[in-house]
Amino acid sequence: MELHGASLAAPPVLPTTATGRLSATIERVLARLVEVVAATLVLTEIVILGAGVMARYVFHAPLIWSDELASILFLWLSMLGAVLALHRGEHMRMTGLVTRVPAHLRPLLEALALTASIAFLLMIIPHAIDYAEEENFIVTPALGISNAWRAAALPVGIALMLAAAGFRLARFRDWKPVLAAVAITALLVGLFWLAGPALKPLGKLNLIVFFVGVVALNVFSGVPIAFSFALATFGYLACTTSTPMLVMVGRLDEGMSHLILLAVPLFIFLGALIEMTGMARAMIQFLASLLGHVRGGLSYVLIGAMYLVSGISGSKIADMAAIAPVLFPEMQKRGAKPGDLVALLSATGAQTETIPPSIVLITIGSVTGVSIAALFTGGMLPALVLGVALCFVVWRRYRDEDLSHVVREKKGVIARLALIALPAIALPFVIRAAVVEGVATATEVSTIGIAYAVLAGLLLYRQFDWRRLPRMLIETASLTGAIIFIIGTATAMAWGLTQSGFSRDLAQAMAAVPGGHWGFLGISIAAFIVLGSVLEGIPAMVLFGPLVFPIARTVGIHEVHYAMVVIFAMGIGLFAPPFGVGYYGACAISKVNPDEGMKHIWGYMAALVVGLLVVAAFPWISTGFLR
Repeated sequence: MELHGASLAAPPVLPTTATGRLSATIERVLARLVEVVAATLVLTEIVILGAGVMARYVFHAPLIWSDELASILFLWLSMLGAVLALHRGEHMRMTGLVTRVPAHLRPLLEALALTASIAFLLMIIPHAIDYAEEENFIVTPALGISNAWRAAALPVGIALMLAAAGFRLARFRDWKPVLAAVAITALLVGLFWLAGPALKPLGKLNLIVFFVGVVALNVFSGVPIAFSFALATFGYLACTTSTPMLVMVGRLDEGMSHLILLAVPLFIFLGALIEMTGMARAMIQFLASLLGHVRGGLSYVLIGAMYLVSGISGSKIADMAAIAPVLFPEMQKRGAKPGDLVALLSATGAQTETIPPSIVLITIGSVTGVSIAALFTGGMLPALVLGVALCFVVWRRYRDEDLSHVVREKKGVIARLALIALPAIALPFVIRAAVVEGVATATEVSTIGIAYAVLAGLLLYRQFDWRRLPRMLIETASLTGAIIFIIGTATAMAWGLTQSGFSRDLAQAMAAVPGGHWGFLGISIAAFIVLGSVLEGIPAMVLFGPLVFPIARTVGIHEVHYAMVVIFAMGIGLFAPPFGVGYYGACAISKVNPDEGMKHIWGYMAALVVGLLVVAAFPWISTGFLR
């Protein structure tokens, strides 16, 4: 999954008037209610899926209703999580331009981000209500209840998001930017509505108007990516086609309801457990004792630590936050430059995108039909290749490092730290083995990992802060909502593109590229580097994965090999300045000015590109261990 995007800046709070206090109180009560329900749903999903695994593999009596109930609750979790993400300002968005505009214009852009989101929610909610009513006639096969119980999550979640966005607008002290944002949003919506008759004759040019122009305008204005996709799709369907908007709601539902996506919240929670129980710290301390005396040793430790823990949390920020505070102080004591540290941290974020159980891998499997087990197996070696490329740059830069003051750890200390770290190091391999060997599905295996981490924290590491669990569950729900809502809106957008004939035209254009599958790989690498820098990983994969993977199969590229190539290309774009938001996330974690890392990062990025080209040139690296 991916980097958790920049958040909506919190607007100034209202003065302490009676109206302001009442608004704040209602918002606080509503948010607390949603938090409690969402956190309970996360916990319930863990219990249901865990019970399903136990019943199937221990008692040999599968629970035929467990997947169905988990799927129903998951849509509610996703929608309530999206509400929390909006309330907390945690929906992924592009803030590169917003932060560069004059200070007096930023409140207007922040208000526009909210009013644009509100515009979509207001337009879609009546259709979501109709959709839920239509689902009332469908009865679920296992539980025998109306499917409206599940579909009702859509209008309820949309209504709560409207409330959350409204309360955020109410926090503005100065109402001028709010009123201006409302006027601008209403004007633009009205203009597009009136222009409908003139737009229809344009045919496929409307794809550029809506899916390039409208998306770009919204994304670069700071509107959350999910709502940017949603507005473009709604506008395209409403203004240029006769498609009922019920269809768009159905595509939202479809995109958010893949059973495999249940793994997202569970792996996010597992990542939080690994940090809380001290498992991540144990791994890092062992690697530091093993390599700390080598020139550039702690940089190698950083690369190795990211390789081991990456991908589990669903947030690259969380991965980096678990490692940087442990390593960076000692690295700076040894004379490492802060700019080089943040550059390497950012590069390892891109290098480890394919480490299972990566949320990006799960997402690709969900939207393209590629085997999750195959992706998990194929992702290890390519990441190692890019890691070796980074290690070469580290060796070049630190070959003259002065280590006269560094004491080499004794073998006994290393052995003790290895023993302590062994349960933590084993976890990623346990997860992968459980999926590959068929013990559990990619969704169910997350519950095995959670049980493993809980037992390790309680019995082995004796570090388990029960007081942190509620906050961890809430943060899991919020990040899940941000991710899954993007997948839903991107699925609707991809459907609109497909129905327009764009995918057929794209396939024909790709097939005509000189160089056959090598030419297609080259174009894909360039395209996903750009997409990664603009849209981040999951939105780019969900939007374009269903379009390009069939083409890759047509030109003879193995789907797992192609997945590794485009994931790394996307990762390079995501973590490369000046547009890659992942780079700025690494700077925030490291508390380093982005300008300091700019001059150091290009060597690492060049190494990643070389590693990517090696992975692209030798498919065996991605497919050699597949059965």
